Amino acid sequence: MDIGTTESLQYDFGTVQVATNDFSVDNKLGQGGFGAVYKGVLEDGKEIAVKKLAGDSGQGVLEFKNEVVIVAKLQHRNLVRLLGFSIHGHERLLIYEFLPNTSLDYFLFDPTKREFLDWEKRYKIIKGIAKGLLYLHEDSRLMIIHRDMKASNVLLDAEMNAKIADFGMARLFKRDETEANTSRIVGTLAYMAPEYIMYGHFSVKTDVFSFGVLLLEIVAGQRNHGFQNGETIQNLLSFAWKRWENGTPSDIIDPTLKTGSAISLHNIIRSIHIGLLCVQENVTHRPTMGSVVPMLNNLSILLPKPSQPAFLVHSTITNPKMLLPLEFSSSSGSSNLERPEVSTINLRPSTFSVNDVTISEIVPR
Repeated sequence: MDIGTTESLQYDFGTVQVATNDFSVDNKLGQGGFGAVYKGVLEDGKEIAVKKLAGDSGQGVLEFKNEVVIVAKLQHRNLVRLLGFSIHGHERLLIYEFLPNTSLDYFLFDPTKREFLDWEKRYKIIKGIAKGLLYLHEDSRLMIIHRDMKASNVLLDAEMNAKIADFGMARLFKRDETEANTSRIVGTLAYMAPEYIMYGHFSVKTDVFSFGVLLLEIVAGQRNHGFQNGETIQNLLSFAWKRWENGTPSDIIDPTLKTGSAISLHNIIRSIHIGLLCVQENVTHRPTMGSVVPMLNNLSILLPKPSQPAFLVHSTITNPKMLLPLEFSSSSGSSNLERPEVSTINLRPSTFSVNDVTISEIVPR
């Protein structure tokens, strides 16, 4: 869809400039990988959030068009709502509904603030994210793979309802398409499925993997890549799996949640079970979001036994010299609204010689 078809959503740049007090520092909500986000107030008193794309962003224009085209067509209570956009010279703006409670990571990974997130709120957020992803994958007119599902891309409204945000990395699919490959890996490493990291292969199951990581983080109240157990720091997926195997999954639960009832504890452990199902290494073993949503809403549904999860770059390849070489770069920012930690990996061809005589090609033609 050409961007011209969304002209009805276009805002006058001057109007947005006035609403944000000329993009003043006082109105700045945060700094993301593709620009800054500002709070604005329109003449009618309506509050907005304005994402101003960085002029030096290499893919700024592509991300901008992608996000406008996708989000303008999406309507769901668990997706952030795009109000419009603005173009002025090299300036490109996205105008969203303003969500007062910023992002999930603002609460979840703060030792003090996460106490505000009791299990009832966390479970509501988990189910909201699941419903939003189900809509993207199965219920919207377009099938969409988000590709950057993480805590900082879950915004919270005044009632703490989860709304999935940031579709700059998303991919649209026709209904007869189910998967694709890419040589440019985008997203956040701690949430990436192994088949996506290693081979550039992605499908709805890559979003399911990211959702599983996020679910376990919500239960634990800690990040996947910096999970702290006593004095040691390790991978949350690895720790969760080992505790599941030895029958002590409650060890990963955020201590602030342990004061709940026996029913809540059972529900939390069931959620850990669902999270482990989502991060299984074998793509075919992971459920779809169409299966996950009923699992979360109907406690009588029997859950299959999970198999070993993928511990990020963990794989069944035993010879490290045989790994596909990756060209890796990342950029990160810090804000309350967005902490993009966007990683870009380019799968590039390379030559190998096992015996210094012939060239061994690891990736088939």
